[in-house]
Amino acid sequence: MACSKVFSGDLPELLNGIIQFFKNDYKTLRSCILVNRLLCRLTIPLLWENPFSVIDNFDLGRKKYQFIEIYLHELNDDDKIKLKEYGINCDLFPSNKLFNYPSFIKYFSTEVTSISIDEWIENNKTLPIIENLSLQIESSRELIGFIFLKLIKIFIKNEVKLHTFNLEISNTLNFIGIKNFNNTFEIILKNPNFIYNIKILKFHLNIIISNLTCFKCFYINCDLISSFYIFNPLNQNISSYDKNFSQIINSQHNLKKILFQDEYFLNNLKNSNCSNTLKVIILYEIDFKNIVIFKEVFENLNVLESIHFLYCSSLNSGIIQQIINLTKPFKLKSLFLNEQPDILEIVLLQSLLRKTGDYIENIGFKHLISNKLRQQFFELTKNYCKNIKFFDLLGFDNQNIYLAFDSIKNIRHNLNYLTINLYKFYQFDWEFTLSSVILFNLGQILPYKLEYLSLSLDDINIFDLEVFFKKSENTFINKLLIYNRLHLDSDDILPCIKNYIMKEKKVRYFAMKSLYPDGKSKDLFSLKDEVNEFEFYNIMIQNYDSLNIRARNFIM
Repeated sequence: MACSKVFSGDLPELLNGIIQFFKNDYKTLRSCILVNRLLCRLTIPLLWENPFSVIDNFDLGRKKYQFIEIYLHELNDDDKIKLKEYGINCDLFPSNKLFNYPSFIKYFSTEVTSISIDEWIENNKTLPIIENLSLQIESSRELIGFIFLKLIKIFIKNEVKLHTFNLEISNTLNFIGIKNFNNTFEIILKNPNFIYNIKILKFHLNIIISNLTCFKCFYINCDLISSFYIFNPLNQNISSYDKNFSQIINSQHNLKKILFQDEYFLNNLKNSNCSNTLKVIILYEIDFKNIVIFKEVFENLNVLESIHFLYCSSLNSGIIQQIINLTKPFKLKSLFLNEQPDILEIVLLQSLLRKTGDYIENIGFKHLISNKLRQQFFELTKNYCKNIKFFDLLGFDNQNIYLAFDSIKNIRHNLNYLTINLYKFYQFDWEFTLSSVILFNLGQILPYKLEYLSLSLDDINIFDLEVFFKKSENTFINKLLIYNRLHLDSDDILPCIKNYIMKEKKVRYFAMKSLYPDGKSKDLFSLKDEVNEFEFYNIMIQNYDSLNIRARNFIM
């Protein structure tokens, strides 16, 4: 098929398919720009779909936010004069462009955009300032808000059709002010094509403000949303927003995935019109304590394929009994624990896993749960959960580490993502030994291929690391992350890592961060010479925080 397309003159179509394969491999995409005009033309749109996030994958220094200057190239003379009055040197803006860059954007975050504008202004404070300004800079909020609004207008002018919209209220208001915030959504309301095509909508409700115009945009102008995420990280009383979110949910024709971080929003599913479209529900940090409609809600969802519990609390007899009493299969795909159930609830947890264990693929716990629960948890997963692909293990001691090894051996045929983190609030001498125990025992029980392995250990020494690499020599790890917490004068482990990773070529992406006793950290990604050396062996060094996969982001 590929050969026939080449000979029939469909080479651009074929190359575009190949380029799409590297959609999230930004360094490869950046290299493609330099090959020839055709590859450049195919690659540029991908790099500019989400420039606010792409920049985190490169060490660009002062040029990090240069893309904002490229966007602002489209400002008219009056707008440029106003920027000059604020002290911005508009000579920075390019005089011409090779592409219509604003038209390529697909992902927009109000918070990330605001922060990027703020940092761009900060980075340019040392540039020449126009003398005898006619106006004083009233506040950074006014300047950020002015640029924010202009970017929105530039995107609309270039007929952008967004795919993802991420709305964070609190920080966005802090940066641009409520007037500019509301003006932004008034503009969007009058230009519905800008958001009409969005498939993913995220709301972060970390502040309660009345009379916001943002909600109306989405239930009037959008009916193609397939994934809807509602975050309430500060546990605000959000009942005043209930009608708004109910309108958004009921305006959708193809809503397939939803995330709630507040039990209150479950009510919106009782009588919604998504009962025949909703396939995935993610309950994130939900308190199950007073939920009595759980069974009623889930009985009415006809095509549900997976449910995810992420660090929910009060997983008690009331909620588990409602699950057990369901007449439909309860396809619990993710279970991440965050608390210490009593003995009765352990028995109920066993009942829950007996009903749902065959469906569970993603499992883990935070450091808050007790050693006793960890031991029972490992035993339960060993008995009931045979299909685990994502295993997130946080906090160990010498009593339960070997149970963790047994669990890994039991699921290694399906295991694809593994995180082991020795995180503790306080450090004990035996935890240094645990790092050695993990490195000594882990390598030989890993599957032949892992998509992701993250190790957060203490004072890693070269001998233990060599043992790990030798015992895992038959395992290909696509993404390997090492976080080394240093409490003592420890060995430099980088030469050892180079020796094995470069020689064996069993790792594709690598990230490493070291945390020192004074609280400072160093990311391998910031060392250009080291990055270039790894890349010579076709090993891509990534920013640690960018490569690090958290359970919530993985499930989303």
